[in-house]
Amino acid sequence: MSDATTLGPIPAGLEIPADETPVVQRDVVVVGASAGGVQALQSLVAQLPPEFPASVLVVLHMMSSGTSVLHSILDRAGSLPATAARDGEPLERAHIYVAPPDSHLLLRGPDIHLSAGPRENGHRPAIDPLFRSAARAYGPRVVGVILSGMLDDGTDGLRLIKARGGATVVQDPEDAAYGGMPESAIEYVGPDFVLALADMGDALCELVDAPLPPEATSVEDPVDQDVDLVEVEFGREAPEGSPTLLTCPDCGGVMLERDDGGLVRFACQVGHAYSPESLNEHQGEALESALWNATRTLDERADLLRRMARRAERSGSRKTTSRLSHKADVASAQADEIRATILRLRGSEAVTAVEVEPQP
Repeated sequence: MSDATTLGPIPAGLEIPADETPVVQRDVVVVGASAGGVQALQSLVAQLPPEFPASVLVVLHMMSSGTSVLHSILDRAGSLPATAARDGEPLERAHIYVAPPDSHLLLRGPDIHLSAGPRENGHRPAIDPLFRSAARAYGPRVVGVILSGMLDDGTDGLRLIKARGGATVVQDPEDAAYGGMPESAIEYVGPDFVLALADMGDALCELVDAPLPPEATSVEDPVDQDVDLVEVEFGREAPEGSPTLLTCPDCGGVMLERDDGGLVRFACQVGHAYSPESLNEHQGEALESALWNATRTLDERADLLRRMARRAERSGSRKTTSRLSHKADVASAQADEIRATILRLRGSEAVTAVEVEPQP
């Protein structure tokens, strides 16, 4: 990649006449996707021209373990080179950077920073930390894009991009494989553009080509840039908010509630953060896990009691045999009742999901 594509200082020899003011443009595009996101990302990057004058940073929710081949997929999908992001790497225009597994992808000034800090909404990498860090570092020079996904990930970060003067683009929920993330962004952020995926490439080209006011040139000094909640390696301050009776799904700590312009967020002292929808989802998973554990314990209790009853029967103690058999039957019945409760809960959640599906 030539020096002319970097986001740093103007290269030596490329002088601008004193009577001309350099044109400032949006040159950082951050993209967040979750369920259904691989296909959406492939379609999006296929629309971007090889001379696309901006850096593209991508977070796709993925499993923390193992390796990711997303950068290879996106590298083959379009004309822009795509690589896995590396810590300390300076941004280059016309390049796609993909968050690696189990690391938050952030911007500290003009450079990439990878953090192993606390999960957000149960994810690492997570969408919101990237969006927030880009907004703090580049302000109005950022374009935030939300693609297909469930729940409300990305809404908090997109809100900050808009508050700092950046442009916001959201995939039309009816066009997305999963419309939860786009719907949340539309409701709480009011994005500048809600588009079908097929129209998004042209819109991004127009946004990065449009000139910005000269005062938008500066990039935040990493020393002065606010530290994100997940960046524990920089000694960030403890989360603020009102204590609640809720416990963190990750560490069991007390969750603090704060209201950011009508957008409610929960965070523990460690730094695990959740939106209301994500917290509700994880609480549901914890509840189901606890109920299955209770079922297993009751099944084991019934098995133990029946073994004890058989031993009592062999010894000729009819009264003890009857008492232990009765207790075993009670434990089995309780286990069956909890199993039925789990199935009813799952059934009610499935019905609710169908009810909230958009009508054709």
